[in-house]
Amino acid sequence: MIKNIRPLGFQWETKDPFLFCVHHEDYFPNGNDNLGPDTAYFVGRHMGQDFIVKDGFRMYHGTKVPGFPGHPHRGFETITVVQKGLVDHTDSTGSAGRYGNGDVQWMTAGKGVQHAEMFPLLNQSEDNPLELFQIWLNLPKKSKMVDPHFKMLWSENVPKFSISGDDGGLVHVEVLVGKLGKYQSESAPPESWAFAEENHVGIYNIQLDPGTSFTLEATALGVNRTLYFYKGNTLSVGDKSIPYYHAVDVESDIPILLQSGSETSMVLVLQGKPLNEPVVQHGPFVMNTREEIYQAFQEYQQTQFGGWPWPSYDHVHDREMGRFAKYADGRIEEKS
Repeated sequence: MIKNIRPLGFQWETKDPFLFCVHHEDYFPNGNDNLGPDTAYFVGRHMGQDFIVKDGFRMYHGTKVPGFPGHPHRGFETITVVQKGLVDHTDSTGSAGRYGNGDVQWMTAGKGVQHAEMFPLLNQSEDNPLELFQIWLNLPKKSKMVDPHFKMLWSENVPKFSISGDDGGLVHVEVLVGKLGKYQSESAPPESWAFAEENHVGIYNIQLDPGTSFTLEATALGVNRTLYFYKGNTLSVGDKSIPYYHAVDVESDIPILLQSGSETSMVLVLQGKPLNEPVVQHGPFVMNTREEIYQAFQEYQQTQFGGWPWPSYDHVHDREMGRFAKYADGRIEEKS
């Protein structure tokens, strides 16, 4: 049942077709007029490269607002799952958005895109906690040079269900990507490895009340399936006790019994049929050969993947704006 158990760091190791996953959890303070923390918090930080938790949060590559100013990608997809807080998106296609508190953004970098992900601190009188996962999903060779694309999976449309666990507590499940039982998420972008159901790509977030069990149904043979235990004190997978903040690679074609300890447990599940293609990664580019990586750098230097149509690389939207998405074709979605 269990293939491997390993501790988790900041960047989580994943299995093909995923490239990695990062779990961001920051307790940002109240925001200032510029949607960032007060500059008093900047003392003692390596601004622009701040990944050490100080005062409960990191600024990452931000110098005024925390986050990741404009940077390029090619050859894969980012799936950003925001549990708490908000993200401001801008990119080189002219697309933009503000999303969070249960929303999922799916961006296909394809042949090349620049994008920024900033974390605006909208609340000026209270703290601004943020928790999100960013998951990198590889693109197959045939799709690495498709046009960039992004879509929103709004929280209101994410399938969720709650059931009574085998021991009386409740289990809450979010089917963020793919299918689980009778629950099916919105379709993936058409060029994604996740688009074809036979690839069994799934991302599920599972919360178990203390002392509660849940059986994760089997999927197809040959699928890579990993459980990431990221909140709680202990978790049993089958008859094996898993320490907090550990990953468990499991067999995919048998049901998996999960049992939480004395605290609420949270488990992120990543699964998918492997691509089984060569992976050559250099920073923000993921291709199949070194020559393709060299070409990616060359083209980025020449074209900037379309340039940057925003006032700054760390652009944030107005405080008054709610959740929204603006697509490259001019279409706008607004959420309350």
